[in-house]
Amino acid sequence: MHLSIIIPSYNEEKRLGASLERIRSFLASKDYEREVVVVNDGSRDRTSEVARAETEAFRAAGVELRVVENPGNRGKGYSVRNGIFQARGHIALFTDADLSAPIEEADKLIRPIETDDYDVVFASRALSDSVIPVRQSVFRETAGRTFNVLMRGIVGLPYKDTQCGFKAFRRDRALPVFERQRIDGFGFDAEVLFVARKLGLRLLELPVVWSHVEGSKVGMLSDSTRMFTDLVQIRWNQVRGRYS
Repeated sequence: MHLSIIIPSYNEEKRLGASLERIRSFLASKDYEREVVVVNDGSRDRTSEVARAETEAFRAAGVELRVVENPGNRGKGYSVRNGIFQARGHIALFTDADLSAPIEEADKLIRPIETDDYDVVFASRALSDSVIPVRQSVFRETAGRTFNVLMRGIVGLPYKDTQCGFKAFRRDRALPVFERQRIDGFGFDAEVLFVARKLGLRLLELPVVWSHVEGSKVGMLSDSTRMFTDLVQIRWNQVRGRYS
């Protein structure tokens, strides 16, 4: 299996069908073995049913589609880790269910891993060459910049944007990273990149096309507070040797 695309999904019945159709069209033209893994994070709607309804269409396109069920609502970080463990591809890429970064941008992330130049390639909305046709609200953009400043100060990562939900990994080298992951919520992105860098993996931040899509699952007050405490937790885990 060359490529696994992982989609962490929580209450995504309204958006998932169209996103899967677009992913299927993208993958249909590829000549390597590929799969899609939808991780249902304890959704209270028909997310699983919508995903499973696409199984035959994917099979007809030569792509395997699997649905993995979390044991309840555990968080995006848990969903991505579960998807990585369940995936079989040499390269594992996770994308948000709303495809705010178009799936057609995936080739940018996959190629540097295929050529064995990098082990982790992740999309960024903050680089000068990034293209943002539909921007977030000023409040959300300000919160994102504030988080990045805090992340640099507390965790020490040198990147412009750790939180974009579009990242690719050489799976065999990334498994030790996810085995050490402790954070199950939205702060997991920074932790995964921190641990990957600590373990000596080669990381690349790339500009992409990205558009804001209404219906974000990130709560500006509750989740922003939790993400700040996650940064402190990353530093504490490092001090305690939990990433060794």
